[in-house]
Amino acid sequence: MKYSPLGKELYIENRRRLVKELKPNSLVLFNSNDILPTNADGTMPFRQNNDLYYLSGIDQEESILVVYPDFHDKKLREVLFLKGTNENIAIWEGHKYTKEEAFQISGIGSIYWLSQFNSTFNILMAEAEHVYLNTNEHIRADAEVETRDMRFIKWCREKYPLHKYERIAPVMHGLRAIKSAQEVEALQIACDITEKGFRRVLEFVKPGVMEYEVEAEYIHEFIRNRSRGFAYTPIVASGFNACVLHYIENSRACKDGEILLMDVGAEYANYNADMTRSIPVGGKFAKRQKDVYNAVLRVQREAMKMLTPGNTIPEYHKEVGKVMESELLGLKLLDKTDIKNQNSDNPAYRKYFMHGTSHHLGLDVHDVGNIYEKMQPGMVFTVEPGIYIREENLGIRLENNVVITDDGLFDLMQNIPIEADEIEDLMARG
Repeated sequence: MKYSPLGKELYIENRRRLVKELKPNSLVLFNSNDILPTNADGTMPFRQNNDLYYLSGIDQEESILVVYPDFHDKKLREVLFLKGTNENIAIWEGHKYTKEEAFQISGIGSIYWLSQFNSTFNILMAEAEHVYLNTNEHIRADAEVETRDMRFIKWCREKYPLHKYERIAPVMHGLRAIKSAQEVEALQIACDITEKGFRRVLEFVKPGVMEYEVEAEYIHEFIRNRSRGFAYTPIVASGFNACVLHYIENSRACKDGEILLMDVGAEYANYNADMTRSIPVGGKFAKRQKDVYNAVLRVQREAMKMLTPGNTIPEYHKEVGKVMESELLGLKLLDKTDIKNQNSDNPAYRKYFMHGTSHHLGLDVHDVGNIYEKMQPGMVFTVEPGIYIREENLGIRLENNVVITDDGLFDLMQNIPIEADEIEDLMARG
């Protein structure tokens, strides 16, 4: 791995928190993700199952974690199963974890090869009453590919039909929504790497550069700073492209007088940054562009004030919408008649600001966490208002990542330039 391990203490504590949420005499099992095929003998890059990683730090395919805190034999209360290795695998695929390495990363004392899984699991299932199994449950997820978890669920329920099966996903969502200090540190590193990429781009962008060249500047800076690369497919959108919310082609030339919207983030140790900045291709904002830019920035700062313990995402989004409505009136994009005649289910501001302001952030870019649960210290959110004026070929979004704390809010991107004047000054130096 390019990144430095985060320390086994993190995963030991995460498993301790998990155990507190389980019913008596329960077993819980987590599978690694598959390596997915492309075409011929090609495969996609491996990305570990985030729940397994959260509880073990193990970042390798064909791994299984079993936790059974009430089992009689203490050695089998936490068991990690790993893919065995041999000389041929080492030659073709490279090094795989040794048992000692896996212990140093995870803090799990009982580490077996996968060849021992069936017999060991049978011993545990003979005593377990409740069996928690994992699924990818997310309000935005609509996956058609059958996962390793789903295949295991079918196999397990067929082989052991009379156990009481439970969903572990809601438990994991609650645990993962509250970040520890070590997790916040990893997120901070991802944000710091993202900052380096952005500062590099500020010196690079000028009229005539291609969107994909800007993308290349980011990935160069990310990888040279021990990131695996982009946390998600980057959006590098100039001119009208900035009004397409999920534009990812990144193929157009950036022209003088246009705004370049960049929604990019670095990944570090499987934790993700999620930044958006909008900059003038020619180095100077036109008056209209700066007015819209500063309106978005004011909305972002007001939104940050609302990310407080006890609030909920749906209520928060309603209040941010009122702030945006005021700014759009000031920009003369809306008038009082628009407001008077608006549909409460589809308010007028949505013509120019059609997405949400914040989402959970962590091991997933759109991280797990119940949006209806009250915000708590330790939760990490994006803050990303935007104004998109298609008839003016102008789209501006600004996005920072913040942590709710006991005494306020901590901005993980506070050092990334965002003031319009500062951006102009930095671009002038390039």
